[in-house]
Amino acid sequence: MATSTTGSTLLQPLSNVVRLPVDQVNFVVCQLFALLAAVWFRTYLHSSKTSPFIRHVVATLLGLYLALFCFGWYALHFVIQSGISYYIMIIIGVENMHKYCFVFALGYLTVCQITRVYIFDYGQYSADFSGPMMIITQKITSLAFEIHDGMFRKNEDLTPSQRCLAVRRMPSLLEYLSYNCNFMGILAGPLCSYKDYITFIEGRSYQLQQSEANGKEDTKYEQTDPSPNIAVAQKLLICGLSLLFHMTITKTLPVEYNIDDNFRATASWPVRFFYLYVSLMAARPKYYFAWTLADAINNAAGFGFRGYDKNGVTRWDLISNLRIQQIEFSTSFKMFLDNWNIQTALWLKRVCYERATFSPTIQTFILSAIWHGVYPGYYLTFLTGVLMTLAARAIRNNIRHYFVQSPAVKLCYDIVTWMATQAAISYTVVPFVLLSVKPSLTFYSSCYFCLHIASILVLLVFPLKRTQKGSKKHESVQPVWSRKLEEESLLQKNNYSTTNNSFSQKQEITCRYQALKQ
Repeated sequence: MATSTTGSTLLQPLSNVVRLPVDQVNFVVCQLFALLAAVWFRTYLHSSKTSPFIRHVVATLLGLYLALFCFGWYALHFVIQSGISYYIMIIIGVENMHKYCFVFALGYLTVCQITRVYIFDYGQYSADFSGPMMIITQKITSLAFEIHDGMFRKNEDLTPSQRCLAVRRMPSLLEYLSYNCNFMGILAGPLCSYKDYITFIEGRSYQLQQSEANGKEDTKYEQTDPSPNIAVAQKLLICGLSLLFHMTITKTLPVEYNIDDNFRATASWPVRFFYLYVSLMAARPKYYFAWTLADAINNAAGFGFRGYDKNGVTRWDLISNLRIQQIEFSTSFKMFLDNWNIQTALWLKRVCYERATFSPTIQTFILSAIWHGVYPGYYLTFLTGVLMTLAARAIRNNIRHYFVQSPAVKLCYDIVTWMATQAAISYTVVPFVLLSVKPSLTFYSSCYFCLHIASILVLLVFPLKRTQKGSKKHESVQPVWSRKLEEESLLQKNNYSTTNNSFSQKQEITCRYQALKQ
């Protein structure tokens, strides 16, 4: 099916050869150009050779050029959304700007999604301008809350993570546009904190914090930047394999075949569930490709260093968005979501869950659904996801401890829970791929809503009373992306800048370490 594009048609001949929509070809080529630009940026515009002002200007102009090439005049939405949000920050003041920026940025994104979906190209799978706007919306809202925390709220009122992410001076317009629209992340993200980005641009020395065996802190300072070359090469290899899988296998296993009348009428239940699993597994490599390539681009520019592991090996996963091995071998719904779209999970936690005054879990799921878009299938997926999450939590809390004493029994338990998790995830996300209500309900009705009913029965049989005790109560209702993800992020991030002159770099890192001991 031919699709129209709002961006450049310069690559139309290549699009015809590879038989992909021209806007998808534009996206891939622009990301490959960004990868080369990142190498050049790190080599010739290194912070030791160039001022932060020049690095901001070049990163912003390159980002806007890539956006213009991919999306044409629709790229103006990125500037408009960022510009108005910055104006709101200036005129409203630090006390309430986070609320106004949140409502405006999310509202502007939603309006753009509605017009794109219901007016222009409902159901098209090609790249669209609302994708980058989703990342920019995350950045706008995150920074607004971080400035509010740093310039208005009392330090003792902040959580450890809020205290360490707090921004204590207003960014300039150039810094703001550079953060939102830089070439490394404008097309596919991922989200990063403002402090991380400014530290990278200003070229502060890499700081290494390790915890010695005796519990003492050992803070060291690197004089030279660690090389990202090995990490970039590994991630490009993953990109290549993911793209090859997508080009050769994915198209032979369409998710739509799950609702084919003949298939439903003739295939047995085991065959149907097996095809459901493999078709949804085959749909994931396009996300692996896009997110891993985006991660590699940032690393190639020198951004994304997360410290060293216990063996002294560099880690370049500061802003990574997924962990493929943990996704494919997850043994719980929680484990899957902990390792999928990681930065978005942290964004939801920081701007919604931690700040909600009532029903934080429900509010977080609603925000996630609104942010993703306006296709009805998204909402069906998230409503189903709530049931699956609660049911999986109930089962885990009530019966898992019976199966972890013996290694052999634990292995059998892990195999069974892996199979159950993959079936539940596949069942849940079918509407996310099918998009519309009718085909989604056709799929669920063909399965007799079996996992919906099973989840409700589980919640009736296994209430969540085991997790409602004492100090554990707050933890029990924490969303599936869990504190473990946040704690790991806090412990190993070690290149945060200090935008407040009253804090030293060492204090900033120590702050993050101490947060984990509370």
